Amino acid sequence: MIVGIVGYGIYVPKRRVSVTEPFATRLGIKTRSVPGSDEDAATIAVAAVKQALASSSIEKENIGALYVGSESHPYAVKPTSTIITSALDFSEDLMTADLEFACKGGTAAIQLCYGLVKASMTGYALAVGADTAQAKQGDVLEHSASAAGAAFLIGAVEQELLATIDAMVSITTNTPDFWRRNLQPYPEHTNRFTGEPSYFKHVMCAAQKIMDKTGLNPEDFSYVVFHQPNGKFPKQVAKRLGFTMEQLKPGLVVELVGNSYSACSLLGLAAVLDCARPEQKILLVSYGSGSGSDAFVLTVKRKQR
Repeated sequence: MIVGIVGYGIYVPKRRVSVTEPFATRLGIKTRSVPGSDEDAATIAVAAVKQALASSSIEKENIGALYVGSESHPYAVKPTSTIITSALDFSEDLMTADLEFACKGGTAAIQLCYGLVKASMTGYALAVGADTAQAKQGDVLEHSASAAGAAFLIGAVEQELLATIDAMVSITTNTPDFWRRNLQPYPEHTNRFTGEPSYFKHVMCAAQKIMDKTGLNPEDFSYVVFHQPNGKFPKQVAKRLGFTMEQLKPGLVVELVGNSYSACSLLGLAAVLDCARPEQKILLVSYGSGSGSDAFVLTVKRKQR
């Protein structure tokens, strides 16, 4: 059974803040999105799912699962996923859950949806990544934190596939580079762990592992999307792994949107799918602090209608 993406949608709040601080501009961020007073991870996720549904011909009654990854769920104890299903009038006959793994909750949702569809437990499943990133005033994170959501509808009907998911791997360690304790409003981080032992180790290891698994090399991919907490890190990891700016640039949305956490790498994937041609290959690698990376190889089949 071939499983892949049959529809996708995104939502980015209209408000933008120009980034003028020297530190942030050095990291390659020009503007970042800011949620409105009536927007949170749930409303953003609803908007992204609506677009994903509109992009496909799939009836909601045929969708058997919905998982939403976020680190800014509106409620500590109350699912975001049920808010989405209620707002969009989904059937009650539905598997749902909220996921959290820092910035890779959305790609973890894709893995779960892939498994359910592959096992024929449901015909279609929705994976969502949505966040309104938190940062305390004066913290370095304040210059990049943004808000956005992305939703991907996973299925296995060949003529409906926009892109096949050909392979996936994950890398997971207990590397404490970023955290938020219970009842604390803002996350904390250790700058010395953020780069080499965290982001670069996991992203590069996952990327190399999936290339070894599939026998593919950087030149076999038309596009590459890495988790993008800023505009600098993905460029560095691409260079280290042997990818070009031509492969990276189409999905490098952080420069105009900012770091949208769980939506970050998924927004890049959506941007690439908007311009990719049939049979082109995409490498997607997410990253979540704490720490882990999910890597995917996809092959484009057709454009979204």
